[in-house]
Amino acid sequence: MNTDHAPLWRPDRARIEQSRLWRFIDELNREQGLAIEDFAGLHAWSVRNSDNFWSRLWDFAGVIGHKGDVLLQRGQSPEQDLWFPEARLNFAENLLAQAHAFAREDAMLFQAEGQGHLRLSWAELEAQVAALRAWLEAEGIGPGDVVAGYLPNLPETVIAMLATAALGAIWTSTSPDFGVDSVIDRFGQTRPKVLFSADGYRYNGKLHDTSAKARDIVAALDSVRHWVQIPYIGRHRLGPDDGALHWPELLERHRGQPPRYTPMPFNAPLYVLYSSGTTGKPKCIVHGAGGMLLNHLKEHQLHSDVRAGDRVLYFTTCGWMMWNWLVSALASGATLLLYEGSPFAPDGRVLWDWSEREGVTLFGTSAKYLEALEKQHIHPADSHDLGALRTLCSTGSTLAPEQFDYVYRHIKADLQLASISGGTDICGCFVLGNPISPVYRGECQGPGLGLDVRVFDDQGHPLVGQRGELVCRNSFPNRPLGFWGDEDGSRYHAAYWATWPGVWHHGDFVELTGHGGMLFYGRSDTVLNPGGVRIGTAEIYRQVNQFEQIQDSVVIGQHWQNDVRVVLFVKMAPGEALTEELEDAIRERIRRQCTPRHVPARILAVADIPRTKSGKTVELAVRNVVHGEPVKNIGALANPEALALFRDLPELAR
Repeated sequence: MNTDHAPLWRPDRARIEQSRLWRFIDELNREQGLAIEDFAGLHAWSVRNSDNFWSRLWDFAGVIGHKGDVLLQRGQSPEQDLWFPEARLNFAENLLAQAHAFAREDAMLFQAEGQGHLRLSWAELEAQVAALRAWLEAEGIGPGDVVAGYLPNLPETVIAMLATAALGAIWTSTSPDFGVDSVIDRFGQTRPKVLFSADGYRYNGKLHDTSAKARDIVAALDSVRHWVQIPYIGRHRLGPDDGALHWPELLERHRGQPPRYTPMPFNAPLYVLYSSGTTGKPKCIVHGAGGMLLNHLKEHQLHSDVRAGDRVLYFTTCGWMMWNWLVSALASGATLLLYEGSPFAPDGRVLWDWSEREGVTLFGTSAKYLEALEKQHIHPADSHDLGALRTLCSTGSTLAPEQFDYVYRHIKADLQLASISGGTDICGCFVLGNPISPVYRGECQGPGLGLDVRVFDDQGHPLVGQRGELVCRNSFPNRPLGFWGDEDGSRYHAAYWATWPGVWHHGDFVELTGHGGMLFYGRSDTVLNPGGVRIGTAEIYRQVNQFEQIQDSVVIGQHWQNDVRVVLFVKMAPGEALTEELEDAIRERIRRQCTPRHVPARILAVADIPRTKSGKTVELAVRNVVHGEPVKNIGALANPEALALFRDLPELAR
């Protein structure tokens, strides 16, 4: 992937010195007699002194809790390291730490597709969390119990999670567009005692009643003692005869309860998140309270420059780890903007209208959303006042260099564009941005602080300027506690630690640039291998996405005549057709911009491209269908019916 060497954006001195990251560096230099001058210097120090770094972050961010004297209890390898073994804290208490200082100010703003706005103050948020926590405790829920949400991105979802965390229980969630079987595949493993659901959700101009699905889920989960319905769309209220409790009544019953927070060990379970499950049963990934808090404080305050009073909007659902990431911004004193519905209803300006009106400072989205904006010729810079916006984050898939151009030309020129990458596995990022370094076209700015992120070849040798595997060579507090039900840790070890002993193998095909940035070429397990040459799928998508006639695409490697050939499927834009001339133009562009090895042997038009509910392309599932192999779990797909379009295609038999 060729990128320009001159930066697209470079922060001025005032921006640098006003950032929380610079304040952290300044305090570190004064207190420890250091002379760190830039992000690279800080990162190098944070890796050499990782226990000191995480301890300093605890103090800098003002974590409420007892740190203890032991920062890191080393095991036989980083896989067995234990962080802050003596520490105790409460996750919810830290997220609500600003409730008294900002009592009457906005803690959360909510907007639903086509609906009005709701504001919730810090005082009201804390009061509702206290009331719900009191109800949970009265019903016998306590540390180690699982509470589940089958919910849209509502304020009530945040309240339910915080109440769960306040008493030391474990929160897990999926979004309501998941089907019954998919939810049972997830919650059936973690066996929640309480299930929160809404009566439905809105998307793209339609109301979806989910009451019947929730009833079926409860009937299938014998672990559920209490089912609570949250009224949202006002279609179908369930009651005692259905076995459901009513959210407003529970809150009213316990209103006026004082806030209470149960101190928990640093490594007590907080969340269970789920892998996409498109190639098998979803993995249930357990994350610890202290690790989540510290890492999100790092990513928000140091990497994303989130400050008290900021307004943070991240377009996400409750089935994506970015929801957990977003909610943690409360711990930095930021106001959350929760949006529920389609970001293109009624049109692609809806989130920018809200951002302008509320003075959003950090806007988070997916690469696919930015690509769609560009193809629809939506230019917020020409139509909106985004003077408050300092940071734009993009994740979910590789952000192509052309989308970097689009952001700086058509959204805002003076902006930290942070292409961030990590995953559900760590509920955070291995590579992300920082507010004091330049942004280069097509690149993530650099590795996360405290993380010894490298690129390895197949023999485990570090690479610079060449493509290889993204790895992390040290331990970190937000490393998962393990997989739910994986008693001996064998599945967890096999997933991340088995390739190179003591090294986390993340599964991304990447390149480390000479100035410390990172280029992403796709997931390692979807890398194409024609003639033995490894090709990242992102390289092909980058070229195909330049054609306005094409709305979406997926590329796979098909086994063919003892080799692999590249097959490209395209979904045409409305009114467009895949002609021979367009096929020739696609192949010529890929040949010219990449290599002859990248050129698809077959290009086929299909009616739809399957994606996960968080918008990720599912190359592996498509590849399995093409090869006549089963797709073990299609429930994670937003449009599973699209897989049938790739089965038994005569064009792929010749």
